[in-house]
Amino acid sequence: MGGGVPVALRRTLRDMERAGDIARIRKDRYVLPAEADLVSGKLSIHPAGYGFLTSEKSGESDVFIAAENVGVAMHGDRVVARISPEPPAGRIKGRREGRVIRILERAHDTVVGTLQRSRNFYYVVPDDPRFVHDIYVRPVAGRRERQRSATDGTVGDKVVVRLDNWQSRHVNPEGEIIEVLGPASAPGIDVLSIIRKYHLPTQFPSDVLQQAERIPQTVDAQQIAGREDLRNQFIVTIDPDDARDFDDAINVEKLANGGWQLGVHIADVAAYVQPGSALDREARRRGNSVYLPDRVLPMLPERLSNGVCSLKPEVDRLTHSVFIQFDKRGVAKSARFARSVIRSAHRLTYKEAYTILTSPPRDRLGERLHLAWDLAAVLRRKRFEHGALELDFPEVKVLVDADGKPVRLERVENDESHQLIEEFMLVANEAVARELKKRAIPTIYRVHEDPDPEKLGEYREFALSFNYNVGDLTHRAELQRLLAELRGKPEEQALKVGLLKSLKRARYDPQPLGHYGLAKTNYLHFTSPIRRYADLVVHRALSRDPADAGRRPARSASACYPNMAEIASIAEHISTTERNAAEAEIDATQMKKLEFFQQQLAGRKPQLFSATVVDVRNYGLMVELPDALLTGLVHVSSLTDDFYVFEPARHQLIGRRSRKKFCVGDKLSVFVARVDIFKRQVDFAIAPSTEKSKKASRGPKRPSKNA
Repeated sequence: MGGGVPVALRRTLRDMERAGDIARIRKDRYVLPAEADLVSGKLSIHPAGYGFLTSEKSGESDVFIAAENVGVAMHGDRVVARISPEPPAGRIKGRREGRVIRILERAHDTVVGTLQRSRNFYYVVPDDPRFVHDIYVRPVAGRRERQRSATDGTVGDKVVVRLDNWQSRHVNPEGEIIEVLGPASAPGIDVLSIIRKYHLPTQFPSDVLQQAERIPQTVDAQQIAGREDLRNQFIVTIDPDDARDFDDAINVEKLANGGWQLGVHIADVAAYVQPGSALDREARRRGNSVYLPDRVLPMLPERLSNGVCSLKPEVDRLTHSVFIQFDKRGVAKSARFARSVIRSAHRLTYKEAYTILTSPPRDRLGERLHLAWDLAAVLRRKRFEHGALELDFPEVKVLVDADGKPVRLERVENDESHQLIEEFMLVANEAVARELKKRAIPTIYRVHEDPDPEKLGEYREFALSFNYNVGDLTHRAELQRLLAELRGKPEEQALKVGLLKSLKRARYDPQPLGHYGLAKTNYLHFTSPIRRYADLVVHRALSRDPADAGRRPARSASACYPNMAEIASIAEHISTTERNAAEAEIDATQMKKLEFFQQQLAGRKPQLFSATVVDVRNYGLMVELPDALLTGLVHVSSLTDDFYVFEPARHQLIGRRSRKKFCVGDKLSVFVARVDIFKRQVDFAIAPSTEKSKKASRGPKRPSKNA
């Protein structure tokens, strides 16, 4: 293609290449990807080195990329891969495999790591195990070692490196230090490293803060005018102990016909954050709040998130309310929506609510909370009867001190207090989704598409390896039966995690494609506008006059009522920010757990932990600590009382002399033997006094709370 090619055509070709619509195979030759067995998409790298490319064409299966075929691509990059004619010997038949031939777009151009040095040069060891190469950092030209700038850091510092253009996987990448975070062992540097790794914003721009400062902290009569006044109703909030923002409140009334009226009242963030404003642009850019062990990175400035938008008790707050009437069987008969004002009567923690729900009611608060649970229990039972999957996981919170050091792990169960709020938020979200779909108003839906039958088939083989009788998992009832059978078993966590990996990931979309896990045809997010931008978009759509449905919005109103193209763009963006935030939260929590266990090694008297054997291998026992939700290894070399032989057919280790057995489901008492922070691994050893449980390999079946 000669130099006379118009600039506009070059720009169009470049845009089409970036979009993956065409692929450049030589300097001036382009092809259609499908005709050249090319696939474009996002690359996900596993710590072991291999990766999977998720195609940008809907309906296409993932492409496996072997470690030797990744090239210089990195996790999260948009790439083009050429599909191999057939998998190499020893690989899985029927699975598409490929080789990365071009990087369309780097996910990030910076890497966080620890500065080190050899005799002749400095280099950075990346924190992310998926980045397997050390990065050479150039010395400052014309300076001796003693003259290095403070911005270059010293050995052992956490630093941020901007990568140079990297051409060959056989040569280490080079880069430039652009930020020194501080000594790796200094308080807060570990979490700050994760913040930089995931490119999370920590500061609000000055114009955003200035706009927030102009918002009054109290609600005046002018703001209340025209709203439904609910300040005399008995409305409460139920949130975690350490919650700083309260964006949802509830109340339940008993009806004369034996049914219930549920009121769900959500902070009216849209009343304060105007479309197109500095606050709105920043909230959209962030997409959501991020919750790390030692801090929160909020979507909105604290003046709103912890101030005028937070539904604190005994103060007037603007809300958007959903009123749903149910008959005595829990069937929704009607739904109504209103801009309102409330004055919460009580701020309850989940622990306080659970205490009330597990005791006889003693006052008005107890009576109303028990009435609310009566409705929630009916809704929960109906939801699972309708096909919802019970994939709730307990959570482990890492409690840290003022310096960010982990001091305690606290397991948070999904008990009745959590289930009560969960059911009410689900029905409110569903009611709003139905209403907006009926009005044909563009909005953002929460979708979870049906799983790939192939992946369910692979998961079935995984479940069969645990000796479960598993049928066709494409039938929802069979999947529900398996989940019920797992309840309380040692391998429950592993099999539930395996199932989640087999399902598609929930995301945001402008079309109501349904939610597979919840078994709902129409679903969206409405109940958390303080911490999710999707909910704010939904609030604005719900506030739109029904008479405007189907009309083309005026130019001045287009920011408030975005068209489908803009809705799709927002949905894609906030799906990305949500995934990024979730990975950062998991990464930070895992890091703090490992730090907690590392501290055990330094203690004089090691702490003992209850553990369950979840798998037996020839090299040792995989154990899970239920109070930490962490899996580790008891290496066979640490079993010094006998020589143990692996029996693969029975998944057992058997002592050659004593005939002592270790099986799946055994209960052990263990202590920390080794921690590898980089590999994110913990090894344990069995406490000498452990009396091994003689329970069957799958353990006892725990009765369901809702049986």
